[in-house]
Amino acid sequence: MTTESTHVSVFIARTAADVYAYASDPANLPAWAAGLSTNITRDGDRWLADSPMGQVAVTFAPANDYGVLDHDVTLPSGDTVYNPVRVIPDGDHSEVVFTIRRRDGVTAEEFAQDAAAVTADLQRLKGLLEA
Repeated sequence: MTTESTHVSVFIARTAADVYAYASDPANLPAWAAGLSTNITRDGDRWLADSPMGQVAVTFAPANDYGVLDHDVTLPSGDTVYNPVRVIPDGDHSEVVFTIRRRDGVTAEEFAQDAAAVTADLQRLKGLLEA
C-alpha cells in the first residue's frame, strides 16, 4: 500500500516530442536512468535490466501521443512497482514529472534516497537532451 508520494520534475529545453522519443526508447535507459538500469535487453514484451537492486523486469506503457512513460518494475523479490512518468509540453520546451510512491516498509531515509536517485536520473536526461 502506498502511504505517500512525491513528484520530481525537470524542465528540458527540448520539445515534448523530442524528449518522449528519446526517453521512451528502453535502449536509452542506461545512458540516463542509472537508478534503474546499467544494461538492458529485450525479452518479449518486457525488458530485463541490470539495476542496483539486481536484475529487474521492466514493462513500459504502449507508445502514445500523450507523453505517458509509465512503467512497471518487477523487483528480484517478485514485487512489482508502478512508476507514473509524464512528459508535459511547455511550448518549445517540456517538463518531465516522475511520481515516486513510498511503499510499505520503506523508511523515510530510503524514500528520500529514491527521490535523490530519480532527481539525478532526470538531471542526466536533461543534460543529454540539451547537449
